[in-house]
Amino acid sequence: MPTDVSRRDLLAAAAALGIGTAPFHRAVAASAAARPADAGVTADMVRDAEWVAGITLTDDERKAVATRLSVVHLQLATLRKTAVGYDVAPALHFTPTPGETPAKAGRGAVAPTKPDAPVARPEADADLAFLPLHAQAELLRTKKVSSVELTKLYLARLKKYDPALLCVVTLTEELALQQAADADKEIAAGKYRGPLHGVPWGAKDLIAYPGYPTTWGAGHFKEQVLKGKATVADRLDAAGAVLAAKTTLGALAWGDRWFGGMTRNPWDRKSGSSGSSAGTASAVAAGLVAFGLGSETLGSIVSPSTVCGVTGLRPTFGRVSRHGCMALCWSLDKIGPMCRSVEDCALVLGAIHGADGKDATAVDRPFDWPGKKPPKEFRVGVFDSTPAATRKVLTDLGARLVPVELPTALAQTIVTMILDVESATAFDDITREGVRAEIGLWPNTFRRARFVSAVDYLRAQRARTLVMRDMAKVFETVDCYVGGNDLAVTNLTGHPTVCLPNGARKDGTPLAVTFTGNLYGETDLLTLAKAYQDATGHHLRRPPEEAWVPEKKQKD
Repeated sequence: MPTDVSRRDLLAAAAALGIGTAPFHRAVAASAAARPADAGVTADMVRDAEWVAGITLTDDERKAVATRLSVVHLQLATLRKTAVGYDVAPALHFTPTPGETPAKAGRGAVAPTKPDAPVARPEADADLAFLPLHAQAELLRTKKVSSVELTKLYLARLKKYDPALLCVVTLTEELALQQAADADKEIAAGKYRGPLHGVPWGAKDLIAYPGYPTTWGAGHFKEQVLKGKATVADRLDAAGAVLAAKTTLGALAWGDRWFGGMTRNPWDRKSGSSGSSAGTASAVAAGLVAFGLGSETLGSIVSPSTVCGVTGLRPTFGRVSRHGCMALCWSLDKIGPMCRSVEDCALVLGAIHGADGKDATAVDRPFDWPGKKPPKEFRVGVFDSTPAATRKVLTDLGARLVPVELPTALAQTIVTMILDVESATAFDDITREGVRAEIGLWPNTFRRARFVSAVDYLRAQRARTLVMRDMAKVFETVDCYVGGNDLAVTNLTGHPTVCLPNGARKDGTPLAVTFTGNLYGETDLLTLAKAYQDATGHHLRRPPEEAWVPEKKQKD
C-alpha cells in the first residue's frame, strides 16, 4: 500500500481532529504501529472505521468490503498522482432550475435610467469620487470629465488611503492610465461603448487578469500570475471600464485577513471590513473606485456590503460566469457587483452576465433595465423581524406586504457540508502536500472534509433539492421578500439578493437591509430595491475620511 493512503495516516488524522476517546486513540495507534505501512485493508480496519461510514457490518461483510477497498485505495493512489489544475471543474454542475428549458429571449437590454436633470460636475474632487457610477458615466458621456482625470483621481486616493485601509493587493496603474486614455479617445471620436466606458473599478483578487498577480489573498499564492483573463474582466474591458486595482480578500476567500493584514472598514478603521470581498467593499465605501466586483459562496458579498455600507448584488447562480475566478465551491460560487447604488449594480450586471461557453453553469437569461413594474404591483414578503420603519417605506411605496417563512431548518447543515467538501476538493493538492501556513483559516476544514463520504455529500445535495422545492413554494406567494436570516438557504437555492444601506447606528456605522428575488428575477428585484433606495437616500452617506490615517505600526 502507498504510504499516503495507509491506515496509520487515517488514524493519525482522526486523532488530530479530536475524534474518539483517548483510550480509543491509544488502542488504534498501537494497532497501526504494529502494522506495515504498505499492508492492505483488513476486516479489522473496516470495523474500526464503521463509525465514520455510519453503518454496522457483519464479519463476512467486513472481509468483502476490505478486499474491495484494497483495490480502491490503489486506484485512489493513482488518481492522486494525476495532475489536476485549480482551474479544472468537476464534470458535474449545479442548476437552480432543474428540468427547466430556458426560453431563447436573448440577454435583454440595459440602459441607464434617465436622470431627472442634467448631471453637473462637482467642484470638489472628493465629491466627484463619491458620485454614483451612473452619474460619473453621464459626466464622461457629456465630456464634462475625462476618464484620465477620473482615473488619476482614484489612483491618488488609492495611494493615499490604502495604507490605512489595507484594501489593495496590486495597483494596476499602468494598465489603468492606458485604458483611460483609450476611453477618452473613443468617446471623443463618438465611439461611446455605454455607461461603464471610462469608469475605474476594482477586481477582487481572485479574478484573473494577465500581467498582474492573482493571489487569492493567500501568502502561499502571492507570486501567482495567471495567463488567462476572467470572463467578467474581459467583459468589463469590452465595456470600456478601467481596471484600477486588484482588491483584497480573506485568504482563499474566508474573512478579511489576507497576507498583508486585515482590511479595514472605512466607517470604523479599528474594525475589519468583513469578508471575503473585503477590499472591494472597503474601496467602494471609501470612494477609491467607482465600483468593484466581489464573489459570494456563503455571504461574501452580502456581509461586507452590510458592514461597509455599500450596495452589493449577489446575482442568481448561473447569471455570471466564474471562468478565470478562483473556485472555492463549484455549486455555490457567484460573482457580483458592489457599488454605491442599486442603479449602478444594474448597469454592471448588464455588462457581465450571460453564458460564455467556458463556465458550464453560466446561462443566458434576459435582464432588462430600467424595470417597468411599479412598486404597487409587488407582493413583498416580510418577517416578524422586519423593522417597522422598513415596512412603512414599502407601504408608502404602495407595495403589498405578505408574511412569509423560509425553509431554514436544515439549510446551515447542508450548506456547510457542501462547502467543506467542495473547497477541500478544490485545494486537495495542498492538503496532501501538508501545506498549513499562509492559507488562512482553511487547513482544518480541508482536512476534516476528507472524512465525509461521497455518499453523504450527495445526500446533502439531495436534501438541497428539497430546500429548493420549498423556496419555489415561497415565491408562489411573493415577488420578493425583505430581510430574513437567509444566507444559508439562498446560497443553497441560488436566489439573488441585493444589500443596501438602511440608516445608521448611534456611532455612525451603517445598517443594511436585504431584498431577495426570484431566480433570474433581477429586473424586478432591483426595481423595487431602487424605489426603496430612492425613497430613503441612505446610500448617499459617506464615511469620515479624516479618520483614515495609518498607524505608525499597523496592529491586527
